Amino acid sequence: MSTSEAMTLDQVVDTARYPLSELESAEGQAVVSRARRELNTLGCTVLPDFIRPTLRDALRDECSAIAPRAHFDVETVNVYNIDVNADLPENHPGRRTFQRGNAFVARDRIPEGSLISRLYSDTVFQRFVAECFELPQLHELTDPLSGLVLNVVEPGMEHPWHFDTNEFTVSMLTRRPRAGGDFEYCPNIRSAYDENFDAVRDVLDGRGERLTRRLPLQPGDLQLFKGRYSLHRVSPVRGEVARHSAIFAYSERPGVIGSVARTRQLFGRVLPEHLAAEGRAVRGDRLLD
Repeated sequence: MSTSEAMTLDQVVDTARYPLSELESAEGQAVVSRARRELNTLGCTVLPDFIRPTLRDALRDECSAIAPRAHFDVETVNVYNIDVNADLPENHPGRRTFQRGNAFVARDRIPEGSLISRLYSDTVFQRFVAECFELPQLHELTDPLSGLVLNVVEPGMEHPWHFDTNEFTVSMLTRRPRAGGDFEYCPNIRSAYDENFDAVRDVLDGRGERLTRRLPLQPGDLQLFKGRYSLHRVSPVRGEVARHSAIFAYSERPGVIGSVARTRQLFGRVLPEHLAAEGRAVRGDRLLD
């Protein structure tokens, strides 16, 4: 049993600042209320030092040790993660392409006793995240590869502008690069009913400064984000140190498994579970991605 596996949630999370087990208390309600307010107005909230600062080195070292297990494959993509050869109008933002150079360590290659795995599966943590997103319940993804992943951006690489398939995202920076690797996003640039192609095109063409926010993140900060409606990216990493971040993937419904095409794109492989679930995906809107 690893040291992190033996720890309680109180030892991992600064529960004096973030009382996860006492959300009905005045302190707990204040934390949840602030998160909800920022998510509703800005599409994003950050909880600084969510992981106890004394564990930052352990968090960094654990994730650095598993980072070489990532599937690396530079590919040409667009912001909607649809076929770059799709038949789209001439000025459609989906015709703009980028080189996606970030890589992912799949869930089945992340040790169960690691800090990020311990946190991902904790039911108290899940309840807290659900409260912040104003959801009755969250479910871990049934997908054996994409439920919990480590996002690795090596020097010279970036995670270009994109929208998430899931409405909400939970992530935690585990290692900062020397330079670059900034998280940038455009709050609520689209909705479930309006793609707002003109504004998206402005951002891609470098005319979206008024729409874009840059978010300073430190290792151990917890980030809650509505990535389905907010265009976002990780800018190119500079220096000799890679950027690492853990992504905790949950769903409002049970049984979610990624598509065969998207899974192979991200991890370079698929499992029988993906083949069996193909064609049964449920969508909550009609957006491109």
